[in-house]
Amino acid sequence: MSSSVPPSTSAISTEANAEEPQRDSSFLRYISTKLGGAALSLVMVVILGFFLFRILPGDPVAAIARERQMTPEQVQLLRESYGLDKSLGEQFIDYIVNVFTLNFGESYVYSQSVSSLIADYFWPTVLLTGTAAILAIILGLWLGTRAGWKRNSRFDKFVSSSSLVFWSVPTFWLALILLMIFGGTLRWFPTGGMVSLDAPSDPLGYSLDVISHMVLPVITMTAVIYAQYLMVMRSSIIEEATADYATTARAKGLKEDQILNKHVVPNALLPTVTLVFMHIGGLIAGAVTVEAVFSWPGLGKLTFEAITGPDLPLLQGTFVVFSAIIIVMNFLADLIYRRLDPRVRRA
Repeated sequence: MSSSVPPSTSAISTEANAEEPQRDSSFLRYISTKLGGAALSLVMVVILGFFLFRILPGDPVAAIARERQMTPEQVQLLRESYGLDKSLGEQFIDYIVNVFTLNFGESYVYSQSVSSLIADYFWPTVLLTGTAAILAIILGLWLGTRAGWKRNSRFDKFVSSSSLVFWSVPTFWLALILLMIFGGTLRWFPTGGMVSLDAPSDPLGYSLDVISHMVLPVITMTAVIYAQYLMVMRSSIIEEATADYATTARAKGLKEDQILNKHVVPNALLPTVTLVFMHIGGLIAGAVTVEAVFSWPGLGKLTFEAITGPDLPLLQGTFVVFSAIIIVMNFLADLIYRRLDPRVRRA
C-alpha cells in the first residue's frame, strides 16, 4: 500500500509556500519605500542647511575682524580663505561636494574641522540625552500604565495633571529654576560643565563627578518629555482595557494583574514604541537649550555658540547631523512598528 499526502495538507503546504514570496516582496517594497522617503528627506535637509543659515543676520568675517582688529586687506584674505568671496552658486556646489564626502569644512570660531568637533561633542550629548530618554521612557510607561488601568482615580488625576504641567513648562525656564535652587541656593549639585576642575583621577571618583553634573540637566529633560509617553500609554491602556479580548479574559477568571501584564500592556505598547523612536532623535536635537543653560559640552552647546558667530560651517554640520539622526530614528520606528503590528505587514 503506497502512502500519500492528504489533499488538505498538500493544499496548506502549497498555500504557505505561495505566501512566502509575497511576504518577501511586500517587505522589500516596504523597505524600499521607506528608504526612498528617508533619502529624499535627507537631500532636502542638506539643501535647506545651506540656504537657511545664509539668511541669518551678521557677517562672520566682520565679527572675527572686529575681535582681532584686522586691516581691510586681511579681511579680504580671510574672506577668500573661507570661500565667502565666491558667488552663492559656487559656494553651494562646494558645500554639496563637501557634505557628501563628510567634510563640513573648518569652523570659523574654533579653527578646527567641523567633523572633528562634532565627533568630540557627540558622545557627551548621547550620554546626557540617552540617560534622560531611558528615565523618561521608564517613568512615562510605568505611570501611564497605572494611570490608565486606574482611570479617574486620585492617582490618575494627580499623575496626569502634574505631567501636563511639566510638559507645558518651557525647558529653559525649568532649567534656570533648577539651576538657581539646587545649584545656587542649596548648592547640592554643580551649576555647569561635565566635570569639575579638581575631578578625581580614579575611575569611580571621576564617574561620580560626571554623574553629579548630570543630575540637574537630566531631571530637566526627563521632566519635560516623560508626559508624552505617559499620556499616549494611558490612552492606549484605556482603549485596550475595554477590548473584547480583555472582557473574554475576565470571563475566564483571570486576575486583573494577569490581564494587564499579559494582554493589555503588550497591545498598548504598539503606538508608544513608535513615539519613543520618533522622539529620541528629536530629544538629541532638542538638547540645545539644556546644554546651553548648564554649559554641558555637547552638540547643543556647540550649536548655540555657532549661532552667535554666525559660524556657518559649524551650523551646517550640526544641522545636518541632528536632522540625519531624526530621519534615521523615524525610519527605525517604521520598521519596528511593522514588526510589532501584523496589521501593517498585511497592508
